[in-house]
Amino acid sequence: MGAEDESVAVSLAHRVPDLGALELLLAVARLGSLGRAARARGISQPAASSRIRSMERQLGVALVERSPRGSRLTDAGALVTDWARRVVEAAEAFDAGAQALRGRRDSRLRVAASMTIAEYLLPGWLIALRAQRPGTAVSLLAGNSSAVAERLLGGAADLGFVEGLEVPAGLDGTVIGQDRLIVVAAPSHPWTRRRTELTAAELAATPLILRERGSGTRQVLDAALARHGGLAEPLLELASTTAVKAAVVSEAAPSVLSELAVGEELTARRLVEIPVRGLRLGRELRAVWPTGQRPAGPARDLLGLTRGAP
Repeated sequence: MGAEDESVAVSLAHRVPDLGALELLLAVARLGSLGRAARARGISQPAASSRIRSMERQLGVALVERSPRGSRLTDAGALVTDWARRVVEAAEAFDAGAQALRGRRDSRLRVAASMTIAEYLLPGWLIALRAQRPGTAVSLLAGNSSAVAERLLGGAADLGFVEGLEVPAGLDGTVIGQDRLIVVAAPSHPWTRRRTELTAAELAATPLILRERGSGTRQVLDAALARHGGLAEPLLELASTTAVKAAVVSEAAPSVLSELAVGEELTARRLVEIPVRGLRLGRELRAVWPTGQRPAGPARDLLGLTRGAP
């Protein structure tokens, strides 16, 4: 908008009465009484009189003639009322369109989440959201953190959840919880019988079963072991946490997985946690969205349900 257009917009805002004043004028024309118009609009008669006088000063013409028998429009008032009716009708159409847009937005929610959050946290949040918004259809796209970012930036998702070290480029986010990666192995693996803790260097040098590059789990592990020689070539790289767990349980090799993902297997002793000396594998869980597009409607409600995640 140029400087001249901006000047016109500002002057119109000062010269044209607001919608409330125009609706009051229409009520006076319809009901033939300033008092009845005031009651119809839910305001006092003195307030209505003051508003009419203010509008007359703003426009520079008399709009309403008052008498003991009621109120009637002046000739100028009748003309302004015709214009006011068109303005109010346009505002009603604007409001109806805005409501339709909100309704369309609120009728669906597209969520993209990295695998651990999608499998172990989101189901509970989505059940709670359905209780709040039974009319909202929810779709969930599960993938690694890189895929979540791509879907958000491409407009294919309204809200995302990632587990990496930082907010991906082009996105804003907020921390919703904490998670911890742990080393796990099948009960028969030699590491389960060690008398001393595993070292970070030993872990780094061992071919493991791992999530693929681009996953939040892999990002955290790569960064943590970079100063210990970096990860050895993985024995297997798999695209889902479930597949990694199955391979570890089958005694193929150890892995590093989210504590959230292996609770059941640890309790049943299908997997064993292997302590590692001097290695911290904590990470933050984040909700993310495109920069400058704060979540609204059902996305905002889902974000509220994630507070206090593990």
